[in-house]
This record gives sequence, structure tokens and C-alpha cells, in this order.
Amino acid sequence: MLRKQLHALLKPYYWINIILSVSYVVAKKLVPLCTRLFNHRGADMCELDGRETEILFFLLIVVMVRSRKTGSVTMVNYLSASFLYTKVANFILWAYSDFRGPEHITYFRNMQNFEEELVRDKRINWIVCFYTVWNPSCVNFAPIYAELSAEYNLDILKFGKVDIGRFPDVALKYRISDSSFSRQLPTVILFKNGTEVERRPCGDSRGKLQKFFFSSDNIRAAFALNQLYKECIENPIKKPEQIITSAGNAPVKKTQ
Repeated sequence: MLRKQLHALLKPYYWINIILSVSYVVAKKLVPLCTRLFNHRGADMCELDGRETEILFFLLIVVMVRSRKTGSVTMVNYLSASFLYTKVANFILWAYSDFRGPEHITYFRNMQNFEEELVRDKRINWIVCFYTVWNPSCVNFAPIYAELSAEYNLDILKFGKVDIGRFPDVALKYRISDSSFSRQLPTVILFKNGTEVERRPCGDSRGKLQKFFFSSDNIRAAFALNQLYKECIENPIKKPEQIITSAGNAPVKKTQ
């Protein structure tokens, strides 16, 4: 029986539909394809974001419910019943994708990597978004944060993201609840000299969490992004050759 089903899957109808059904996930997870198609600058960015994950979870539920109703129990029947939904989901994912790759975001993969980067060069200001892929507020904020990163990114002003659903130790250290009822998702923190100086949402004088609406204008105002950007422009990180020539117009020559 199994051999017969596998033989049926060799027909062009099935393998072409299988390729179409998994095309987006394969393109997003394979680094060579991901970096070329989505203009991502590294393997760390080749992951599904919150909205993409939601679409795939919804697809899985639809396929399971539909297959149960139709009584599809064999592998071939199960695949046939799911092709329509998987192709529609892939069409939505491809349409949703932004091939211009506008964001300039560093995705931190663990606590050690995150803390090492904060103190590696304390001249760099970091704006970091702590999020989970399943939280609707985090999903809605993602494109806004990406646009801000593209607009304000500098060598001395960088944007990062940490998925605290995957790395709860980070959430614990920075006192961010990742529960289903949490009102702290997302949380955005500004770090200067490797130290937290501002966050949203934040507590009032009595420690009560203040509600914050994560719009582009509110983020700009809360973190004084225009002023911070101006200060970073006026005080760039000098490269070694710039330091050598800073004493005058000509490079300083070493004497033998």
C-alpha cells in the first residue's frame, strides 16, 4: 500500500504541487536563496517573522480540519486535499514579502550574543525590540520597527530584536513578561554605553505599567530619535585612518 502511494507521488501533478506548497518556506530558510531573494545581509535574518508564522499555523489548522471532514486518511488523499490551501497560503506569503529588504535589524540568538554586542563597542547606541512571534501587537509593530531601522540606522545607532519566546532568560533579566496576558509585548529599550536608559512601555512612579501605543510617531517622540540621530551624525565613530589624520590635513608620518 505504501509503495503504491509513493509511486503515485512520482506523477508530475503531485511533485509540482508539493514544490509550490513549500516554495516560500524553503526560500526563506535556505540561506543562499534567502539572502539573494530577500536581500538579507546574513543567515540570522533568514527566519520566518511573526506574521508568516501566524499564516502557516492558520494553514495547518485549516488543512487538519478540512482533511478530517473529507475523511482523507491516506497520504496521497491528505496531500491532495491540502494542495489548494497550501498554494493559497504561499501566494499570500510571497505577496506579503518585501523583496527590497528595507530593514537594518540585528537578530540576537541568545543572551550571551546579545550582551556581548551591547558592550563590544560602548559608543554604539542600541534600540532593541523584545518580542514574541505569536503576540498580535508584536506582529503589528514589526513593519513599523523595520521602517524606523531603515530610516535611522547608522554605524553608531543600531537596531536589534530578541525573541523572548525562544530566549526566556533574556525576558527574565530585563523584567519582561512573555505570558499570554502580558501588556509588556512588545518592549523597546534604548541602550547607551551598554546600559538601559529608556524603555516603552514603562512604569509610573508607583510602578504601575503605563499603556503605550506603538506607532511610528510615538516611538520617535518617546526615544527622541531625531535628536539622537542628529547627535550620532555629529559624533560618528572614527575609523583608524581618520584618527591618524585628525591632527592635520596630511597623515602623520612615522619616523624611523
